[in-house]
Amino acid sequence: MERVRVIVGLGNPGEEYRKTRHNVGFQLLDQIASAHNNPWVWERRFQADTCLVEFGLHPVLLVKPRTFVNRSGETAAALARYYRYPSTRFCAVFDDITLEPSRIKLSANGSAGGHNGISSMIDRLGSDFYRMRIGIGGKKHPQMDLKDWVLGKFSSAEENQMEEAYTHAHLGLELLVAQGVERAMNQINTKSKAS
Repeated sequence: MERVRVIVGLGNPGEEYRKTRHNVGFQLLDQIASAHNNPWVWERRFQADTCLVEFGLHPVLLVKPRTFVNRSGETAAALARYYRYPSTRFCAVFDDITLEPSRIKLSANGSAGGHNGISSMIDRLGSDFYRMRIGIGGKKHPQMDLKDWVLGKFSSAEENQMEEAYTHAHLGLELLVAQGVERAMNQINTKSKAS
């Protein structure tokens, strides 16, 4: 089985974007790195912070691009060139406004679905990478600018809900790496919400 070796969390660097809806990919990877007690390392060649962890006996590189969401593909492409990995060795973790908050969906490939970060990854890496979408819900008012919504922060109640989602997503990623996408999808996608 060709295992996932790189997990790219999508988000924007900088304290002002921390804990925004658009940064759930960063948040999840931060939680995983913390659980493994492993440090983040800045790597200029990838324009990203990276953290090496093990899921079981399988090494996995966690990656937080510093290119901003819309240029995430630049980091992914640099990693693919350096490690000579095909796109099937990558999984992207990102926010999805079409899923209710804390819902998680894992897929083997697909379209960008209007997400600029995923568009960038498809352009630079190809489309055959895995995707883990983390629901952030749609904007509350139709007249609200979408940018304001995704760059807004969760309420304290939503944050608690998301913490449970991150734990569920962490387990899903471990399954993806160790046992493959079918097993992971069965576990992740059958639960409509993190319990």
